[in-house]
Amino acid sequence: MSMLGLPHHDGSARYVPHQAPGLGETCPVFVRTSASVRTVRIRSVADGEPRYGTAVLDREAGGVRWWRAEVEVRNPVTNYRFLVEDGPTGGGQRWLNARGVFSYDVPDNTDFKLVAYDPPPEWARDAVVYQIFPDRFARSAGAAGRDLPDWAIPCDWDRTPVIGRGPETPYQFYGGDLDGITERLDHLDRLGVNTVYLTPIFPARSNHRYDAAGFDRVDPLLGGDAALARLADAVHGRGWRLLGDITSNHTGDSHQWFVDAISDVGSPEREMYYFDDGGDYESWLGVKSLPKLNWGSAELRRRFHTGPDSVLVRWLRPPYGLDGWRVDVANMTGRRGRDAYTVEVAAALRRAVTDARPDGLVVGEHGHDFTGDLDADGWQGTMNYAGFLRPVWNWLRCAEVELPDFLGVPDGVPRRDGPEVLATMRAFGSLVSWRALTASWLLLGSHDSARIRTVVGDAARQEVAVGLLCTLPGTPMIFAGDELGLTGRNGEDSRTPMPWRRPETWDRSTFDRYRALIALRRSEPALRHGGLRWAYADADSLVFLREGPSGALLVLARRASVGPLRLVGPAPEAGGVEAVNLYGGAPDLRPDPGGGLTLPGDGPTFQVWRVS
Repeated sequence: MSMLGLPHHDGSARYVPHQAPGLGETCPVFVRTSASVRTVRIRSVADGEPRYGTAVLDREAGGVRWWRAEVEVRNPVTNYRFLVEDGPTGGGQRWLNARGVFSYDVPDNTDFKLVAYDPPPEWARDAVVYQIFPDRFARSAGAAGRDLPDWAIPCDWDRTPVIGRGPETPYQFYGGDLDGITERLDHLDRLGVNTVYLTPIFPARSNHRYDAAGFDRVDPLLGGDAALARLADAVHGRGWRLLGDITSNHTGDSHQWFVDAISDVGSPEREMYYFDDGGDYESWLGVKSLPKLNWGSAELRRRFHTGPDSVLVRWLRPPYGLDGWRVDVANMTGRRGRDAYTVEVAAALRRAVTDARPDGLVVGEHGHDFTGDLDADGWQGTMNYAGFLRPVWNWLRCAEVELPDFLGVPDGVPRRDGPEVLATMRAFGSLVSWRALTASWLLLGSHDSARIRTVVGDAARQEVAVGLLCTLPGTPMIFAGDELGLTGRNGEDSRTPMPWRRPETWDRSTFDRYRALIALRRSEPALRHGGLRWAYADADSLVFLREGPSGALLVLARRASVGPLRLVGPAPEAGGVEAVNLYGGAPDLRPDPGGGLTLPGDGPTFQVWRVS
């Protein structure tokens, strides 16, 4: 299925030069077509009513026409699309929107979007995020003398196996701490990441700490507030960013807020949770240790984000200076029955962060359809499980491995082919703005999922997955240990202690591939700031272009050998230049007399060429 001849537009700077428009501004936008197109009209929606304008031919080269139109940013989110008309021998009128090209009328929800709300910080697109689960990453010498709480089951770092599912799972305690992370930052530097994301660091009664017992201090088991300050100094001293993890949907049942609420029906904390007439309380998915917060409470809002020393803001200040937050269970925050505070709360939390530090980042966790919660002046991006992780798993999954579920969906991970994977990515990507898509985190796994090596089964397919992670639009997020080839069948089973003292177990070739692909992303502006033009998809192959103002990269991802593929016209404006291989070791490509490039047919493989 070749797509290079289709009209194209995306939200990157090549097509939308003004990346942060203000309300009321008129912005130029460009669309690329073949020479057969004779008319392009633009349709935008202002105050709920469609408006039409005619694009002008801006330039023409190599059989490609570039058209220029204008869109008034009338509303905070302004939708627009193009009506493309071919010449007498063409296909007539077609709509072009973020979902693709259609010869029939389509709804507005997948139109392109210009967003006038404050943009995400500029550093987010250049970030490569490394996720650390503190109890399992590294243990400093200072951790040995700490008294353990009554809930903890002490485990030997290198000998005690992780219990992937069972009553002891949340209580296994390996003793990783923040100073241990500080001591291992050279490993992250060798890998090439530049942003550290910590899962919760507040006191709790579990190893995962999502059942916070307080938000006013760092868990002493992790080294306390001083250890966070030391880690922040070390991270920032390298020019990196440090992100925290906050639970806005619930606390733990040992949190002082909840202890006061359940102890005294007249306490101000009572309104901060959901209690019924019988005194029972709402909790996250029925887990009674995680009582749900009621965002209809003014007192909760004061303590969480509006007060002078609020939870959200205090950790952004020196000496800690977190650069933002990943918000746990963002999709459920503020939602319960008739209560629907989610969008309002997201905007308030984002505003509190950026008021405290204008370059702060707020990313909301969302395990399925995130599209209704972005582009609303709140979460600046999401963890893109639905539009990236799930389709990549579908495409590359190992047939011999049976996983217990598919991120909550029963009956395991289905196997799907390239066109279905592409359709999934476009379906979710088309429902949000380009900037929300690129500020969202691409991930192959996390502390809540199976490990990517277990899903795909071998190093070769993991390389293909990591290649997509580093070359598609979005911010790569790597779960600590994936770069060493660690395995795990579910979220808890994947929380394996890092094998620092067992280097013989490391998959060094996988580490080298991660390192090389991260370096490629960081060295090529088109991979961080360029557009995305899909070129071809079949059952076993995905081919696309990342195009920036100064050049384009051609990317081939293949899960199995299928034979050579001839691609016509990947970069006709470049005049048929040679395609130089940048990653994967395939030969450079020379165009044939018809201007086509023949891509190698081996697989699994991941290849990148510079084509202009």
